[in-house]
Amino acid sequence: MKYEIQEQGGFKFIETKGGEENLLLLHGLFGALSNFKGIIDYFGTKYNVVVPILPIFEMPIFKVSVAGLVDHVAKFAEYKGYKSIHVLGNSLGGHIAILFAIAHPHRIASVILTGSSGLFESAMGTSFPKRGDYDFIKNKTEATFFDPSVATKELVDEVYEIVNDRNKGIRIVATAKSAVRHNLGDKLYQLKAPTLLVWGKNDIITPQFVGEKFNELIENSRLVLLDNCGHAPMMELPEDFNRHLEIFLNEVVNQKQAV
Repeated sequence: MKYEIQEQGGFKFIETKGGEENLLLLHGLFGALSNFKGIIDYFGTKYNVVVPILPIFEMPIFKVSVAGLVDHVAKFAEYKGYKSIHVLGNSLGGHIAILFAIAHPHRIASVILTGSSGLFESAMGTSFPKRGDYDFIKNKTEATFFDPSVATKELVDEVYEIVNDRNKGIRIVATAKSAVRHNLGDKLYQLKAPTLLVWGKNDIITPQFVGEKFNELIENSRLVLLDNCGHAPMMELPEDFNRHLEIFLNEVVNQKQAV
């Protein structure tokens, strides 16, 4: 099912309105709506699946940071009036989800993290990525996945376009540096919501030990490790990812309704 990007109140987003429970999806640094296609297609008619477009390339340069993006998500949730949110984040989106959940616990029903930054990440580095080198970008994009064929030409072209736009490239680097500085090791004890961690065993950006450390530091969390899977499980193994997510969400919703 195709969902159009809406623009309201200075925010861009899609919203499926498929159910009463809100499932908010936060994309990563090079993320896009296509990253969440499997989740949107599967849960879109059961949940109100919402994907805000993070304004990494539109925010004033002095506001480009993890904190600035958390503030954007908080203002969006307030604008939409969401009172109970299952927030899911991949990579940088996970980092934002954690900080949003800690700052606004009254709005959070559950947290789902997959390949989240916040403790350790090894991506393109914090220097300016190589511009004009398509093969370099292709190799880096393919390395995101266990199966390089998941990095379609459309996806590689999308990343290549971002890197080769000087304005966007500067913002990518600024955001990446902000994420590295904003380590969450001493904050995770504050996250009390039920938390699902889904990690690819072959993730080379936020390796398996990162998921295990999140599991250790987040009190109410469970960790699922997926074989033959890299940094974006929801893209690479969508059926497995959705199965684990559905089990978790059903448990959280049923427990909430029983109270």
